[in-house]
Amino acid sequence: MELLGIREELAPSENGKRIYLPPSSFTLSRKEKQKFCQTLVDIKVPKGYAANIRSYVSMNELKLFGLKSHDTHVLMQHFLPVAIESILPEGLRNALIRLCGFFNILCSKVVDVSILKLLQIDIEITLCKLEQYFPPSFFDIMLHLTVHLVREVELCGPVYLRWMYPFERFMKVLKGYVRNRNRPEGCICCQWCPQEEL
Repeated sequence: MELLGIREELAPSENGKRIYLPPSSFTLSRKEKQKFCQTLVDIKVPKGYAANIRSYVSMNELKLFGLKSHDTHVLMQHFLPVAIESILPEGLRNALIRLCGFFNILCSKVVDVSILKLLQIDIEITLCKLEQYFPPSFFDIMLHLTVHLVREVELCGPVYLRWMYPFERFMKVLKGYVRNRNRPEGCICCQWCPQEEL
């Protein structure tokens, strides 16, 4: 990369006998991690909007843990743009906020059909901007699938009609009926339809 003149700010520099590798633009310092985690701890939302994000943040380890799929979804759509507002370089921050905005528009209950073409162009530009900052290993099949989400909305309608969250919540209710782990289906049937009704 150094010979090709690509990302010269990431080139290793020799300092005597040691070689120093500078951190990438997306690497957070300890202070930035503390600020990010503290922002998530301080966020308050209405009951039923999302889980208590505070319980998933470890201020000792400066990590997030135990997030469910819906919590991750809400975090990416709404909380991440607020949390990274002042801790990342401007170009990278704008690219990530654009990605969060894309998902926010795409997952809304009412989707304006006239802006879907613009949304498709926007996600392509956003992915190109992300390529400027992240290594090629970051771009796996899951990130590539974002290019096809607009077409999916055109063909199938709003995303919220195809979410699995209601079914996952209902499965939690059904799992609560299990008394005998050897025969979970029978327990669920007996609890769902008591003997008097059969």
